[in-house]
Amino acid sequence: MNDAVPQTPLLIVDDDVKLCRLLREFLEPHGYGVTAVHNGRDGLGLAQREPFAAVILDVMLPGANGLDVLRQLRATSTVPIVMLTAVGDEADRITGLELGADDYVPKPFSPRELLARLRAVMRRAQTPPAAASATVMMVGDLRINPQSRAVALHGEPVVLTAIEFDLLLALAQRPGWVKSREQLLLAVADRDFEAFDRSIDVHISALRRKLGDDPRVPTFIETVRGAGYRLRPPTGPRP
Repeated sequence: MNDAVPQTPLLIVDDDVKLCRLLREFLEPHGYGVTAVHNGRDGLGLAQREPFAAVILDVMLPGANGLDVLRQLRATSTVPIVMLTAVGDEADRITGLELGADDYVPKPFSPRELLARLRAVMRRAQTPPAAASATVMMVGDLRINPQSRAVALHGEPVVLTAIEFDLLLALAQRPGWVKSREQLLLAVADRDFEAFDRSIDVHISALRRKLGDDPRVPTFIETVRGAGYRLRPPTGPRP
């Protein structure tokens, strides 16, 4: 009799074979079925063919670097992606977030931290139980459906990553109310605010682009200097 519990399929794309082996040994007892590949081309092809629940993707890869893999993968997939970046390489982190990565972990890292980040991005990708009965929100011509996690603008669908959707939802719950970067980071990333952490700003920038929003004369997301962001009520005065 086979009582094995089905494991969550996870793809790791990293050319460090030893690290991949260590991560497999750590993650499999936590319920993940780990597949590891060691170059960008193989990682992209596998991620496009197989229904992985999440991808852990290194930036520095042979064949095709992780940012190129991320860019091509995001053209067709919303799979949760955690990037692995070099310590202090803020440019790679920002570029990865702009291209649609859900989170990043700088090397070297604790496997427990990676597991926590992985669980958080996968949790965001699923419909929160509390949102299942929530009604559709309308902010001007913007329609937000918390249950299906779908967004439409002027009746046309807007494809968002999990964290972009959660940012928009957090702001839409109280249009006109300012939310600080710390509040938004805790709401969508399940982690504390870190000094000089620009991830929320990068995600807001990507969200604005997808909504066709001009940050200088915003229709939807307004920056409140020194305080954070707010979603403008449709009848609110322009700045």
